[in-house]
Amino acid sequence: MSTSLTRRKFLRRAAATGLAAGLGHSLATAAEKSAASVPSAASTPQNPAAWPVFDELDEAALRDVLRSGRWGRGTGRKVAEFEKAYAELAGAKHCVATASGTTALLTTLGALDLGPGDEVILPPYTFIATFHAVTASYALPVFVDTDAQSFQIDAKKIAAAITDRTRVLLPVHIGGSVADMDTVNAAARPKNLPVIEDACQSWMAEWRGRAVGNHGLAGCFSFQATKNLNSGEGGAILTNDADFAARCLSFQNQARELKPPLSGRGANFRLTEFQGALLLAQMTRFTAQQNRRNDNALYLTKLLREIDGIEPARMHDGCTRSAWHLYMFRYRAERFAGLAREKFLTALANEGVRAGAGYSPLNTSAQVLSLAKSRHYLKIYGERTMSDWAERNRCPVNDQLCTEGAWFAQTVLLNLRSEMERIADAIRKIQRNAAQLAKG
Repeated sequence: MSTSLTRRKFLRRAAATGLAAGLGHSLATAAEKSAASVPSAASTPQNPAAWPVFDELDEAALRDVLRSGRWGRGTGRKVAEFEKAYAELAGAKHCVATASGTTALLTTLGALDLGPGDEVILPPYTFIATFHAVTASYALPVFVDTDAQSFQIDAKKIAAAITDRTRVLLPVHIGGSVADMDTVNAAARPKNLPVIEDACQSWMAEWRGRAVGNHGLAGCFSFQATKNLNSGEGGAILTNDADFAARCLSFQNQARELKPPLSGRGANFRLTEFQGALLLAQMTRFTAQQNRRNDNALYLTKLLREIDGIEPARMHDGCTRSAWHLYMFRYRAERFAGLAREKFLTALANEGVRAGAGYSPLNTSAQVLSLAKSRHYLKIYGERTMSDWAERNRCPVNDQLCTEGAWFAQTVLLNLRSEMERIADAIRKIQRNAAQLAKG
């Protein structure tokens, strides 16, 4: 099947996602000139493992930058075009692109001048990059337990964790869903604490009808290779605060723009023009992909709720849309004749359904606990504070969740609707044979 892309087709595709204005001209022109062809199997829903999805549009975007000779954002315009397009898509006033989701977090915390002696509240059910973003400034991470039903931070427990040293609240919208932002912001309000949303897995997820990244001081996003919107590596910050946007823009560019400068701090976290152009191309199909994930996830939830012992993650009432980067659920072994989660996942794989066990407890991992012995942290906080730190960070609900959690990757949700039925059928089959499988 031919995958040729005309300018008219490109603009129609862009218009479908609300991105036609400002995105189309250079990419579409390059696509028209391209005679190359990428196998269409990469974009078929029957082959969800073929990720990322790409075609001549993406190839033309990279070629356009290559031939321009303007590969960095200082001389090019693709990164700026992407920032404008992504801010408009999310309904935010400002977007600052960065080299990764991690550097987006580092930029926001750097722009806040986070440093030694400060505390940052975050959840334990997250990727370790959230933790590293805090420790890079020698601030102290403080973990608040998880809400097992939603897999999100238990926002009702945040207020009790706030101290005079608390400097930032860093909720994570894990898996594509959204933390309880009403309660997060209510906890932040008495001390006027900045809220930075770690939305690295939640592009265009919504809280009360508005995209994440708009519910605190800023939101951080990742475009790493497994992500729903990706450029191999990349990140972005959304904010509605013009002053904070300027500080973030300065920080990620060696702090050269602002006068006076940012406390002598800055870094090179710039996104390249190649990544900016690739993200513009990827955005033309992003909304359609998100809609497919949403439709399939809602259908899969309906099917799985009929299976005793499988509990899909609940969305908070204020979460009006998930990005479905992960389809998370709890597995109750007691409803499967005591079949261990690892054996359940193996049985699923034998049925051709790939699932993961989810995160292990971050707060008790060897890498995190080693912080208590760091000579730098001992010097800053003292032996007593660091010896009490692990006890302070106990998260029993999260410990239990990590023994029960499981998830499907976002690519599973790009498949045909019938594949959701096959997943449910496979789980029912395993449940029928669970006693026998448990003996194996």
